[in-house]
Amino acid sequence: MIYTTDFTTTEDKLQIPIEYLELMTEQGLDGLTELIRVVVNQAMQIERENHLQARPYERNEYRQGHANGYKPKTVKTRVGEVTFEIPQVREGGFYPAALEKGIRSERRTDEAHKPSVLNLTLS
Repeated sequence: MIYTTDFTTTEDKLQIPIEYLELMTEQGLDGLTELIRVVVNQAMQIERENHLQARPYERNEYRQGHANGYKPKTVKTRVGEVTFEIPQVREGGFYPAALEKGIRSERRTDEAHKPSVLNLTLS
């Protein structure tokens, strides 16, 4: 799969293309799966660029390795199964923080632990 940039950034602001907004308008919450896929894929691509200290095809003295395509990973979420494209690095040592390695389903906060977390926050 050839991955293209779906979002543009200007002055540290993310702009969502109109087709994704139209998708949400047409499909409502059913469009969330696709929107989540696109947003997380974009975030992982940016994280890889930061890790490599270079954009795709950019050559500079600070570059810390080379991009090496994408690997699909399907994760079960509350809104359905989402297949993400995990950015790869040729030299290894990179895995995006947006997803946990080896996890195939979204982790949910246990209801029993919520009060203790709130108590820790309030203390």
